[in-house]
Amino acid sequence: MNHGLDNHGLDIGPIDDEIRALLAPGGVLRAGINLSNFLLVTSRADDGSPQGVSPDMARALADLIGVELTYVPYPSPGLLADDAGSGSWDVGLIGAEPQRAEFIAFTPAYSEIEASYLTPPGSTLTSVEEVDRPGVRIATAARTAYGLWLERNIRHATIVWGKTFDEALDALREGRADALGALRAGLLKDRERFPGATIMPGRFMAVQQAIGTPRARERALPLLERFVAQAVSTGFVARLIEKHGAEGLAVAQG
Repeated sequence: MNHGLDNHGLDIGPIDDEIRALLAPGGVLRAGINLSNFLLVTSRADDGSPQGVSPDMARALADLIGVELTYVPYPSPGLLADDAGSGSWDVGLIGAEPQRAEFIAFTPAYSEIEASYLTPPGSTLTSVEEVDRPGVRIATAARTAYGLWLERNIRHATIVWGKTFDEALDALREGRADALGALRAGLLKDRERFPGATIMPGRFMAVQQAIGTPRARERALPLLERFVAQAVSTGFVARLIEKHGAEGLAVAQG
């Protein structure tokens, strides 16, 4: 069924047929979805398809340009980014990071998620500014947006990489790290698995969730930018966050 009759209260202007064909070959928009972010994908439908803010953003985009939608799910953002040149997806809803921008053209962010540090009981670290100093070991999950930020910005501390978030948490619990860097919303849950641990106030960065398209389709970026601008300015993103109860997810600040 073609869902293009629903504009969701958004107006992105006329759609050029050539740009529509570039973005959704064969009349189907394939949206890459990162399943590991529980704030953006909060549940599954009866047929197994993802539900949440990012799937709904993809649905609204497909409806506005008048094409079918197919979700292309990935277990991690790194794997989604890896497939940018493979032709497996047309748009990817993922954190916009400079390393990924080399091969993915990103819109401005539509939402953001704060990242901070979890410290073990008895830690002398009390602020995010204190973490980046010699001798401090920061555990984090590899190939996440916040992990990429740490890799790019940490100057003095040592990064202890975990292949998964659980591996990074284990490094903290086992004393192989002094702080765990991750999304604040996730740390709130995982603090329960580590009695006595403390989440630092403030943030070391905010993951900017955006819509990307492979560089080969960069001519479609202005259309995607108009969509994101409308979704933010009309309150559509805010309504999706409320609809899915995505506490910890905020509308991106321009």
